[in-house]
Amino acid sequence: MSSRPHSTTPAPRRMPIGDAVDRLVRGGLPLRFTAYDGSAAGPPDALVGMHLRTERGLAFLMTAPGDLGLVRAYVSGDLDLTGVHPGDPYDALVLLKDNTRFRVPAPSEALQLARGLGLARLRPPAPPPQEHLPRWRRAVEGLRHSMVRDAEVISHHYDVSNRFYELVLGPSMAYTCALYETPDATLEQAQAAKFDLVCRKLGLQPGMRLLDVGCGWGTMVRHAAREHGVRALGVTLSLEQAEWAKAAIDREGLGDLAEVRHLDYRDVMEGGFDAVSSIGLTEHIGVRKYPAYFRHLHDRLRPGGRLLNHSITRPHNRRQETGAFIDRYVFPDGELIGSGTIISAAQDQGLEVQHSENLRLHYASTLRDWNRNLVEHWDECVAEVGEGTARVWGLYIAGSRVGFERGEVELHQVLATRNHDGGRSDFPMRPDW
Repeated sequence: MSSRPHSTTPAPRRMPIGDAVDRLVRGGLPLRFTAYDGSAAGPPDALVGMHLRTERGLAFLMTAPGDLGLVRAYVSGDLDLTGVHPGDPYDALVLLKDNTRFRVPAPSEALQLARGLGLARLRPPAPPPQEHLPRWRRAVEGLRHSMVRDAEVISHHYDVSNRFYELVLGPSMAYTCALYETPDATLEQAQAAKFDLVCRKLGLQPGMRLLDVGCGWGTMVRHAAREHGVRALGVTLSLEQAEWAKAAIDREGLGDLAEVRHLDYRDVMEGGFDAVSSIGLTEHIGVRKYPAYFRHLHDRLRPGGRLLNHSITRPHNRRQETGAFIDRYVFPDGELIGSGTIISAAQDQGLEVQHSENLRLHYASTLRDWNRNLVEHWDECVAEVGEGTARVWGLYIAGSRVGFERGEVELHQVLATRNHDGGRSDFPMRPDW
């Protein structure tokens, strides 16, 4: 019985990861890319680099579209940035945004790349624990912007750690755009200036009643009570924020003037307020909910009362979903639209818009200072929330700064009044702030 020699088929030669990356970038990478297989791409003398540490990281890149795969690998620690601090990767993001043009390979080339890198890597790994469910999966938590679902996504974003927010936001605990009256103003000075601007736009005087919806850690409530003698009520969906705010009110001895409740703004039934402030809430409302939102705030005001709506906006009024990173890691269900839509919605609910102001570049400066705080307190932040969450925040803050600098997003304060039946607004003929 004769035996035939066994024929062996040589295993396909693996493609170096650096070669694959280089093929997918038009004009080459602006930074140095290195991978765990020893391959590399991009200029060897680049000041900023990217190192792919693990095969799991490659699987993230191959199985998630757009920036989502990069974020998953980065947050998981499978991808590192070099030459920048993880608390402030701004320089790396600017470099990539200005100089990187990825191309979509033809199906045949994509298959060739997948085979060269190993088809097994097409199995998507479980995403990092910091990632929220995709929009379609969130449907089981309730309709978008229902009270149940809003409470869940607000908790996802804000109930991270009060100590973490203290380290990043600073003593003001203000998670909204500040107002830099001079280029060298500190973050604390700029936040105080912002709250005072809101108070002046609302015309607050001692003895007036203020409702602050989406009040966060109660900074507006405390500022209005302390500096303007106003009786202020704040409401927030975040239990951790409410508890922190109540403790701060007690520390400052403001309990006779200031109150914060753990409550949905839609459950506030008191009326007759002289002023309503909404600072950073509209982003969570949902554009379709604007009519009900502005109607509810209108009804909380007395005739002649003022509403100040402070929110992130887009430079246009077309529908545009937020990107995967923001939606999955930062603001689940968040929606942005142009100031024109906000103004129209307010007008349609019987409010007279008196003034609108864009503070876009002030938000870029605010984000810069938050990144600085995160870098300064990096070790303590990591100890508090873990490196993955700290990386999410460094990336999110720096990326948002780029967006505000480039005019991709804006920040508008819209001031409106609920007029008396005869049309009188009690608003001066010219702004008095």
